[in-house]
Amino acid sequence: MRKILVIIAVLSYPFLSKAQYNWDFGVQAGAANYLGEMGGKEKTRRNFISDLKISKTQVTAGGFARYKFTPLISAKLAANWVRIEGEDNKSTNRGRVGRNLSFQNNIIELELTGQVFFYEVPDLGHTYRYRNDFKMYAFAGVAAYYHNPRTVYNGQWVNLQPLKTEGVSYKKVGVAIPLGIGLFFTLEKRHRIGWEFSWRTTFTDYLDDVSTVYADPADLTSAEAIALANRHDELGDADVPVAANYAPGKKRGDPSHNDSYLSTSLYYSYVLRGRSSFYRSKYGSIFKHKKYKKRKIRAKF
Repeated sequence: MRKILVIIAVLSYPFLSKAQYNWDFGVQAGAANYLGEMGGKEKTRRNFISDLKISKTQVTAGGFARYKFTPLISAKLAANWVRIEGEDNKSTNRGRVGRNLSFQNNIIELELTGQVFFYEVPDLGHTYRYRNDFKMYAFAGVAAYYHNPRTVYNGQWVNLQPLKTEGVSYKKVGVAIPLGIGLFFTLEKRHRIGWEFSWRTTFTDYLDDVSTVYADPADLTSAEAIALANRHDELGDADVPVAANYAPGKKRGDPSHNDSYLSTSLYYSYVLRGRSSFYRSKYGSIFKHKKYKKRKIRAKF
């Protein structure tokens, strides 16, 4: 019986031992920006990239692991660092310029997405060896993130969340929904060079520490909180709307829209090669190296 199994395994070896390139591990780096109340263009708060200020573009970096379930579907787990920032004095909206707020936020996120491939060139260059390919995909998922907005005051960075500049104690941990598209080239079956664009919509309006109305200074907890809640007076006689527009109870942000952030990045990953699970479970032991001892025969005289 064992001899029969060996013969079957040998004849089937080219098929059963086919390499599986299911896992790849990589790193990414690129640019990031955000959409919220701060900065923006001449109109009031708008969605997606309508208020994007290119001059406030920052950076992102991270690492990931990806697993291919089928030729059409993969899943990716990524850990990313994303820096975003905004500044009212970069806006063309006079009301925002008069508000005179600014922030920077370093976001740490853990992201799980599913990827669906919708375009493929399986044999780049038509070499008939299928070592190089090209794929495009769309993805969506969920991300958990930690954030902590801060600003510069008296030449030093100050964390804004503990100050409750609007009298609100918002959370530093939240959930985002990432959506995007991507592509990659696979070279020699092992090396992937790719690009992704990802937009994350969140369930908070406080990535920039701005959302509702100006708080009453009497309700704030410190002189620093009072100073950073309303920075209009720092402009002096600048050509901006009158100070009455920045009084307690007046509009400071737009709570009808949550904040979001986006990134575009290049990545490199290395593809791991493994054998099929069928081959390992059924015939892996047959081809293990074994040592056979020669039978020694003692000469008789």
